[in-house]
Amino acid sequence: MCDTMVARPATTANGGLIFAKNSDREANEAQLVCAYPAADYEPGTQVSCTYIDIPQAHHTHGVLLSRPYWMWGAEMGANDQGVVIGNEAIFAKKAPKKEPALLGMDLLRLALERAASAEQAVEVIASLLADHGQGGNCAHTGEFHYHNSFLIADAQGNAIVMETMGREWAVEQVASVRSISNTYTIGTKIDGESAGLRDAAKALGWKQKRGPLNLTDAIANRVAGKVSSGPERWCRTTDLLVPKSGTITAADMMAVLRDHGAAAAANPNWRPDGVLGTSVCAHASWGPFRAAGQTTGSWVTEFHDGRPVHWITGTSAPDTGVFKPVFFGPGWEGVELPDFGPAPTDQFDEKTLWWRHEKLHRAVLQDYVSRICVFADERMALETQFQEEVARFIVEAGSRDDAGRLSRQCWQTAADAEESWLETVRNVIPQRRGRPSALYRRHWNGLNRVANFPAP
Repeated sequence: MCDTMVARPATTANGGLIFAKNSDREANEAQLVCAYPAADYEPGTQVSCTYIDIPQAHHTHGVLLSRPYWMWGAEMGANDQGVVIGNEAIFAKKAPKKEPALLGMDLLRLALERAASAEQAVEVIASLLADHGQGGNCAHTGEFHYHNSFLIADAQGNAIVMETMGREWAVEQVASVRSISNTYTIGTKIDGESAGLRDAAKALGWKQKRGPLNLTDAIANRVAGKVSSGPERWCRTTDLLVPKSGTITAADMMAVLRDHGAAAAANPNWRPDGVLGTSVCAHASWGPFRAAGQTTGSWVTEFHDGRPVHWITGTSAPDTGVFKPVFFGPGWEGVELPDFGPAPTDQFDEKTLWWRHEKLHRAVLQDYVSRICVFADERMALETQFQEEVARFIVEAGSRDDAGRLSRQCWQTAADAEESWLETVRNVIPQRRGRPSALYRRHWNGLNRVANFPAP
């Protein structure tokens, strides 16, 4: 379960495109932020993706990624050409392929490595689907198979939604503000499609004589989409962003990524226990449809005159994490990146950023209402400080060395703040009325045992 959003330049406060995504996966499925430089390869070279090897491109662009620790591909990322992509699991009437092929996350990384624009990224994904298809187990534990959609944007302010079913696909050019979730969202506005899409739709029951192809009506598995709460979250993100059109900021996107839905907004005693509903910021819970519903990474990219600033948590749960700046892409060549630390696994390791933050996140879950409030204002103030420092740096046209120092300083300041907040949170004794349900506690206790996570 994920949500991805974009606001094109005419809808933002600074006149630059803004992109955002929450990556929702299993609660112990640690995600890492990592960068790979541009490279050239000899003819005949192969690249090993998650499950299969395919021919490598002659040249690959440098990429910045947020990816599940065990995958080759990524949930979201950017390249040195200014392309950003997020993907979503979507469910069609036609079952996804279970045999190993390219995962949607592999397609995302391959597109970033090979495309210099949003349009080229569509071409790359379309070509890879035709040559290799998509398929294979996408789950960290158990079995989970799905088709993929993508929200693709670039430094020129273009944005495209691409929705797939097997090797078939359709695209919609984004006009203003757009979001995608775990459901098909393209209707009759189809701006490009694969050669076999309409035959595939006919095989699923679509009859051309009844009118133009509505992609969602023709191929979506609405039951599976409903179970994942995809339509509800798609409506929620749209409802939150559209009224702000013309003034949207990176901070607005961060707020949407932290949103727990309409019911939570109306209930000061809301806690993440039970059904997911319209919660964009997901916390894993008991039940067969919530075990994989944990936000394990969050990302916002804002462009300033074509130069991207990436705001990345590098941690789970954006409501307990901090968005920190990374300067990577056009205009930032040679900028030294922060030290993202060693790569995590699914076992607790305090040396890694992701698991270090889990101490704070999982401590908060013991009494969400009482514990989140003791540092939420400080977290917001710290992010505001970072955003003001970055805005001032961009206006003053600071050097690349200064950009690297500023980014590294923000990441260290955030790490120090989280350590302080953890101590503060632990001093708040969980109240009986604030404790989660027995089923919720049992679920998280089981997750902690599996990951050898110390008692929160």
